[in-house]
Amino acid sequence: MTDSGSWVSLFSGGKDSSWALYRALEEGLNVSHLLTVHPGEDSYMYHVPETRLAGLAAESIGIPLVDVEPDDLDAGDVDDVGAQGDREIEPLEAALVELQSDLDGGLAGVIAGAVESEFQTSRIQEMCDRLEIDLFAPLWQRDPLELGREMLAAGFEIRIIQVAARGLDESWLGRTLDADALTELVELNDEYGVHVLGEGGEFETFVTDGPHMDRPIELEYETVWEGTRGHIRVTDARLGEATE
Repeated sequence: MTDSGSWVSLFSGGKDSSWALYRALEEGLNVSHLLTVHPGEDSYMYHVPETRLAGLAAESIGIPLVDVEPDDLDAGDVDDVGAQGDREIEPLEAALVELQSDLDGGLAGVIAGAVESEFQTSRIQEMCDRLEIDLFAPLWQRDPLELGREMLAAGFEIRIIQVAARGLDESWLGRTLDADALTELVELNDEYGVHVLGEGGEFETFVTDGPHMDRPIELEYETVWEGTRGHIRVTDARLGEATE
């Protein structure tokens, strides 16, 4: 990887993008910006729920956030999944091109939190190739359980904000992803095939505190359950007192 230029971290506030950012900072990469794409109600490429909370997370982390708000990224109006994924990468690439021209020293690369999704990673890699920049993907092809344990050992506080898989009921909404939850997810993986880190869309998360954050995020929310899936609806979010 290049030693010059700035890095942009693709960031939703969820555990995977947060861990990728944390690892990049630990590696000493010059992360100048976080970038959040706010998709529609459904997306093949991006984390969907509560992406507006990324702004609070960025404030706590202390890195400027770029919001990308394409006019239409809903997956429902495109029949071909591949075509939808290709279209969804376009606003991200446009935002990076704009950043690339503004950054002193240019854009060195992009940081992404993909674990096993070839669909996402191949498109991000192709985009990086077109822009002639590097891709830093520290979670790629890692063991999900090992990654989860590393996140917890580092002090990440992870909240589950959406579930959509057999075996995950309403009681998981708002639950902290801790060691006990990881153990249960391993059991659900054995029984139903639930991905331990939810990479198949089984669940989504938000990081409310971590070693890369100066202040924790406090949430008030209500749960919305739709029979077989559900999410939390955040009614208030704020930064708490600075951690020691």
